[in-house]
Amino acid sequence: MQSSNKILKIAVLLLLVANIALVAFMVMGKKSKVTNKAGDPYDMMAKELGLSDDQKAEHRKMGEAHMKNVKPLQDSLREIKVSFYMQHKDEGASDSTLSEFSRQIATIQASVEKTNMAHFQKVRQWLKGDQQVKYDTLVKKMMMRGKRNGGAKK
Repeated sequence: MQSSNKILKIAVLLLLVANIALVAFMVMGKKSKVTNKAGDPYDMMAKELGLSDDQKAEHRKMGEAHMKNVKPLQDSLREIKVSFYMQHKDEGASDSTLSEFSRQIATIQASVEKTNMAHFQKVRQWLKGDQQVKYDTLVKKMMMRGKRNGGAKK
């Protein structure tokens, strides 16, 4: 009887240690994935394209200037979308009202996309030789990000 209690205690202790190790492994694994995703996009791009230190600094400046230009458009887009989706409370919201919101959203979204395209073209022209080819691949990956069933494909 005493030996079965001893075996039972050892089994419980082993299960407890295994569970603690499993939880620690899961927590540490999540932290490393978050760290990789939260990396600086400028550093990631610099590494992928093989940018020099001077190019890194210039690319960062270009990106910050672009974000300064596009942020007001994104803020406007967010505001108009909030107004649009708040129409769900109004059972009598007319099709013409919803169409007008949709038109405004499309207009602002088109401005965001044109601003982004101009930035991508400017960066591409600024790059040299093989960097342009790598940039083209990277832009395609960025545009395919979030695509279901397979992600970015060439």
